[in-house]
Amino acid sequence: MDRIDKMLIGILQDDAGRSYAALGAAVGLSSGAAHERVRKLRERGLIRRTTIEVDPVAAGRGVLSFVLVEGQAWMGASGEALLAIPEIEEAHVIAGPASLLVKVRTASTRELQEVLRRLFEIEGVTGTRTIMVLESFFERGLHLPYQDA
Repeated sequence: MDRIDKMLIGILQDDAGRSYAALGAAVGLSSGAAHERVRKLRERGLIRRTTIEVDPVAAGRGVLSFVLVEGQAWMGASGEALLAIPEIEEAHVIAGPASLLVKVRTASTRELQEVLRRLFEIEGVTGTRTIMVLESFFERGLHLPYQDA
C-alpha cells in the first residue's frame, strides 16, 4: 500500500460517498485511475465494505453496554448463536476475567435484560458481567493517517 492508497482510504473513511472524480482530484489522479485503485484495494481486502454510519440514539438504540461473558470452550456454534442476537454489534474472544466481550446496543434496560437472558441460553455460558455506558466521548474505527502520507 503506497501513499496514494493510504490517501484514498483515508478520504473514503471520511466520506464513502465521494465520487471517483472527486477522489481522483483529491489525490492527483483521473477518476478512472482512482476507480481502479479502489477496486484493487477491495480485491486485496483492505476495503472490506462500504457503509453508512447510523446514529444509535436517533435509531432508538441509545443504551450501550459491554458484557463480559464467562463460559467454557467457545466453538463455531457459539459464534453463530451470538450472531443471531441482533442487538450484539461485536463479539470478541478475550484473555482476562471472562471468555468473551460483547458490545450490545438496546432501546432500554428491559431490552438489555432480554439480551442477557438470551446469552444465558447459549450452551456453555456460565455467567455475565455487564457494564452500561453512561456517556461516550467518541467512537472510531481504524483510521489510517493520510494527511502526512
